[in-house]
Amino acid sequence: MAEIAPPANFAAIRATLAALPAADEAARSAAAAREVQLTKPPGALGRLEALVGWLSAWQGRHPPRLEAVQVLIFAGNHGVAARGVSAFPAEVTAQMVANFEAGGAAINQLSRQAGAGLKVIPLALDTPTADITQGPAMSEAECLDAFQTGFTAVPAASDLVVLGEMGIANTTIAAALAAALFRGPAEDWVGRGTGLDDDGLARKSAVIYRALARHEGTLEDPLEALRRLGGRELAALAGAALACRLQRIPLVLDGYVVGAACAVLEKLSPGALDHAVAGHRSAEPGHRRLLEALGKPPILDLGMRLGEASGGALAVTVLRAALATHDGMATFADAGVATGERT
Repeated sequence: MAEIAPPANFAAIRATLAALPAADEAARSAAAAREVQLTKPPGALGRLEALVGWLSAWQGRHPPRLEAVQVLIFAGNHGVAARGVSAFPAEVTAQMVANFEAGGAAINQLSRQAGAGLKVIPLALDTPTADITQGPAMSEAECLDAFQTGFTAVPAASDLVVLGEMGIANTTIAAALAAALFRGPAEDWVGRGTGLDDDGLARKSAVIYRALARHEGTLEDPLEALRRLGGRELAALAGAALACRLQRIPLVLDGYVVGAACAVLEKLSPGALDHAVAGHRSAEPGHRRLLEALGKPPILDLGMRLGEASGGALAVTVLRAALATHDGMATFADAGVATGERT
């Protein structure tokens, strides 16, 4: 596939979202046709069957493949971290990036288990975004630069991409962005993140209220909400999600932060995330609400709240199991098993 240039400005992002490629429904139908021939009652493998159809539809082939699976983690720092909204200091972002690169994090083990490559992309960690209670997190140029970085980070030959993030205070950012996109009080969207106590949780809600009030009247535009309330890693996640859609690469979204970032695309163009599934539902209460708003039931629900693509990578193992049964099972005809049909 020829390389696709990233959108040059916000207007180009909007224009691109207005003309997105559709799924290959013939490939989805081919998957469904095989499913009904396999040695099991129709629908007996539940959602595993639909997931194979989803893979086929977005890869544009049957059977689909999971030979080139890529986990992408974008990392950024946030000025709002100085407001005491995280149990950890901002320097942990860079320290965890180093841990990823050294192979010592949970995602390194989970990516290996899932048979996925792992790439970590830090975004100006020495220059946190501005405090969203005081002004816009990013200029339009900064937001666009991060978006383009995410867009160009997607390997064109991927069979599947998993998106993850790292950034101290970015659950505050995700909650603020989700509240701007889908409305409702801050308390509906706020959780304990990396382990806040009750005082910290109240402080986090107050910060989000201040940010929403500071930017009131400017948040109807999802891209403007991303610029004002988001962060570099969130903009990069949105860019990567758009690149996957344009290249028809199936996408697994990790947790709350990834979901909030990519929800910007869905709000700009309903259906923009049809190529994406939610890998899991995190313990963050706002994530449940967000997935309901997006209409994306999670593959897994294990009470995880780590981020760094951990839940998304774990979901890849389920997708591999779905594909293994689809490809490996015998048909009724092959196995000489009666179908149960009566005439």
